[in-house]
Amino acid sequence: MFITAQILLTIATLGYSAIPAFVDSNNTHVTNPGWDRHARFHVVWQVSSYVYVALLALYLIWSAGSDKWPLWLAVLLAAGAYGGFWTAVILRPAYDGRLLSQVNPVPNIPWNIAGKRFATDANVTAFTLFVVVLLAGAYCLARSSAA
Repeated sequence: MFITAQILLTIATLGYSAIPAFVDSNNTHVTNPGWDRHARFHVVWQVSSYVYVALLALYLIWSAGSDKWPLWLAVLLAAGAYGGFWTAVILRPAYDGRLLSQVNPVPNIPWNIAGKRFATDANVTAFTLFVVVLLAGAYCLARSSAA
């Protein structure tokens, strides 16, 4: 179970760092012509900060030997990153925020399940899945026999 926890926590870590760094490094975010230059600065700051935090988390995950505590620190780091996302989602009415840019929107994810068609926001969908992976990793970590 310990190696499963390490793998799941690695996926969860990449979900808040490498994937946003790749996905947001284009005209939907970093070079979005409709965004104020200062807003683009904040995107680069946030994304690069998460990459650096993730490098620390990956080090903790894969250098832990059989110790659980470094992996629990990685869980907390991921929880902080995902918690920040969900805080921004929940507080949108307070700051007049939107999930989609009106200038260069990230497309919704279309679904067809048992003939029922619907779409979900790409970020909410992805981060929901990564939180599930994080919770599964924490569960495996808690159940592992490592020290």
